[in-house]
Amino acid sequence: MGQIELKKVTKRFGETEVIPPLDLVIGEGEFVVFVGPSGCGKSTLLRLIAGLEDITSGTIEIDGQDATAVGPAKRGLAMVFQSYALYPHMTVRKNIAFPLKMAGMDAAAINAKVTAAASVLNLTDYLDRRPGQLSGGQRQRVAIGRAIVREPSAFLFDEPLSNLDAALRVNMRLEITELHQTLKTTMIYVTHDQVEAMTMADKIVVLRAGNIEQVGSPLELYRTPRNTFVAGFIGSPKMNLIDGAEAAKHGVATIGIRPEHVTVSKDGGDWQGRVTVAEHLGSDTFLHVASDLGQMTVRVGGEMNVRHGDTIWMTPDMTHLHRFGADGLRTP
Repeated sequence: MGQIELKKVTKRFGETEVIPPLDLVIGEGEFVVFVGPSGCGKSTLLRLIAGLEDITSGTIEIDGQDATAVGPAKRGLAMVFQSYALYPHMTVRKNIAFPLKMAGMDAAAINAKVTAAASVLNLTDYLDRRPGQLSGGQRQRVAIGRAIVREPSAFLFDEPLSNLDAALRVNMRLEITELHQTLKTTMIYVTHDQVEAMTMADKIVVLRAGNIEQVGSPLELYRTPRNTFVAGFIGSPKMNLIDGAEAAKHGVATIGIRPEHVTVSKDGGDWQGRVTVAEHLGSDTFLHVASDLGQMTVRVGGEMNVRHGDTIWMTPDMTHLHRFGADGLRTP
């Protein structure tokens, strides 16, 4: 259970087409992340799947059945929102139990489901507290627990970590990933943070202006981006993209090289530049370099003594060079 297929799905708001005709298959049990810049249509696409927005044309199938005209409550999906959407006057227990109570389930069955969900999410000790007594991460777990007890065929997450601080985001990333491994239920997750996408997904869908730019595993997208947009979006820091005469030497419009695939020396190399910012992160240092090829970023070991204002030489590893044509598409 949990396969979702979109066939020629479009969405317009008035005269504005925000989702051009789009095809996508989400396999049973997959953890799929929609990622892209603000306004790319990722949250709209999630809401179309959930049934919270009507599609303009096309069909949505859930487990082989046409769900295009089916209301959100009957699609067998559970959505977890960015804002948690908890009832502040209810305890954690009652918040988790609420959808089951509304469905008319008997008290003993509700209690069993709530207890099981709380155990999975490490919320057992908090069942009698109210949301205001919990941290942001705990409140997000309560929202997830309320989704779990419904036993949906798929979970839909709409930027669920964006309200948390950096440390909590890392912890919740791990918890949601472990939850997927435990439940083995289809999960669709929307984020603008490509680090979340890279660390959590089985499959990433990169969106731009409502179009799917590429679909693949995190490593597929990182190693073989199909165009310059994906190349520049996936990876942190992003890939260096170089146009002009240097790219022409390789017979293409643009070449790309990732920061870790550039060797840095003070003695000589292929490209010269001046360090404008040195970000020392302990084991690694990211150097932001002004050069004749444009602004570049390279990664060096944390022990390398390089400072702002230093002149350095950079040499790319040619086995990791990416080549793109004038249309922005990857070439052999």
